[in-house]
Amino acid sequence: MSTKPIVAIVGRPNVGKSALFNKLAGQRLSIVEDTPGVTRDRIYADCEWNGREFRIVDTGGIEPKTDDAIIKFTRDQAQIAIELAEVIVLVCDINTGVTAADKDVADYLLRSKKHILLAVNKSDGTGYSNPDLFDFYSLGVGEPIAVSAVHGHGTGDLLDEIVNNLSEPLDNSGEDDTIKVAVIGKPNAGKSSLVNRILGEQRVIVSDVAGTTRDAVDAEFSNEHGQYVFIDTAGLRRKSKVEERIEHYSVLRAQQAIERADVCLIMIDASEGLTEQDTKVAGLAHEAGKASIIVVNKWDLISGGNGVGKEYIPDFMSYAPSVTISASTGLRVEKLFELINYVYGQSVTRITTGLLNNVLADAVQRVQPPTDKGKRLKLYYMTQVGIQPPHFVVFCNDKELFHFSYQRYLENQIRSTFGLEGTPIKITIRNRGED
Repeated sequence: MSTKPIVAIVGRPNVGKSALFNKLAGQRLSIVEDTPGVTRDRIYADCEWNGREFRIVDTGGIEPKTDDAIIKFTRDQAQIAIELAEVIVLVCDINTGVTAADKDVADYLLRSKKHILLAVNKSDGTGYSNPDLFDFYSLGVGEPIAVSAVHGHGTGDLLDEIVNNLSEPLDNSGEDDTIKVAVIGKPNAGKSSLVNRILGEQRVIVSDVAGTTRDAVDAEFSNEHGQYVFIDTAGLRRKSKVEERIEHYSVLRAQQAIERADVCLIMIDASEGLTEQDTKVAGLAHEAGKASIIVVNKWDLISGGNGVGKEYIPDFMSYAPSVTISASTGLRVEKLFELINYVYGQSVTRITTGLLNNVLADAVQRVQPPTDKGKRLKLYYMTQVGIQPPHFVVFCNDKELFHFSYQRYLENQIRSTFGLEGTPIKITIRNRGED
C-alpha cells in the first residue's frame, strides 16, 4: 500500500489558510480567527478529488524574516510540512495585494523545488475577473487561482490543479515477498535500539533523549526467515506533551509508516507498564487494519516477570500476540521474525465462502440472532471480500437489527475456527440485494 501524498497549505499570517483548509477538507478542523498567528499546531485531513486521495496539512503563518521566538517556531513547523509535501499551495489575500511578506514566502518556497500552486483567497465576487489578481504574477510561482474559502468559489479549480500535479500512485501489486515492518511506539521505548540490534549495525541514531528519531527510516534486511524492510519511526507523544516543533509531524510520519507497513511492532517500555500513550499508538495500527505484535522491551530490567507480557496488550487488541524482549541484550529478538511471518500470513488469509457459511450456520444455531419489536434478524450468507485485514461481508434481512454485540460474537466465532491471530478483522453488514 502506498502512502497518501501530502499537500501543504502555506502563506504569511492571516490570509485565510485555515479557512481554505476547512473548505477543502469539508469540515471545520482548524481554529479560524482574524488574529494573525492563531494556527500554531499542525492539523491534517484526508481528501479525495476525482478519484485521487491525498492528505492536506494546514500550517501556521510563515514570516521568513523575524526574531520572534513563537513565529520562528511556527515557521519551522511549516518548513517540515514543506519537506513532506509533494504539492504546496501558497495562499495570498487579494484585499491586501502583493506584500513584501508574500514575496519573502514565495522566495522561501521556490527554494524547495516543489510544485507550487498560488491560491489568491478572499476573491468573493462572482461573474468578473478582479484586475488585482494579475499583480500576483509578480511572485513568480505561476498562474494565480482566485478562490474564496468562505463561499467556495474557485476551490474546484484549485483541487483540479492539486490532483494534476500529484505524481501517479505506485502499483504495488507486483511487489516481491518483502514484508514491510513499522516499528512504532512512544518516545524512548527502544525502537531505534531494536532496529539496530536486528541490523547489526548503528544504522539509526540511538539516544537516551526522547524524540531523537525525527523521521521514518527504512532499512532492508534479510535472513533465513525472509526479506524485510524495517521502518523506524519517531515516537508518538500525547498532544498535551507536544512541545517541540517537529512532534506533530512525527505523528504524521508515523501514520504514513503505518499505512505502508504490512506488520506493526508496537514497542512498549516494560519498566513503565501499559500507558495511555501506548494505547493511543496501538490504536493507530488497529484502526489502520494492520497486523500487529506487542513488543515489550527492556525486559532485562524486570525481575520476576513471566516472560509473556500479556498484561501489556490493550483490551481492543486482544487478538495481538505479545513477546518480551531486550533490544540492548538481544533477549528473544530472534523470535520476532517467526511472529512477523506468522501474523503477516494471518492477515492475508483467504477463507472460502463455503467454510465461512458453515461457521455462520453453526454460530446462528448456538446463539439466535437478536430481535427488535417482534422482528428477528436473519443471516443469509457470509463471504470474504478482502485481506490485510481479512474483510467479511454478512448479508441479512435488516442490518439495523444487527447489534454490535452479535457482530463481536460472530467475530469471535470466526477467530475460534480460523485463528487470524495478530490481525484485526473487518465485518461489513449488508441487506440482501445490496452491493
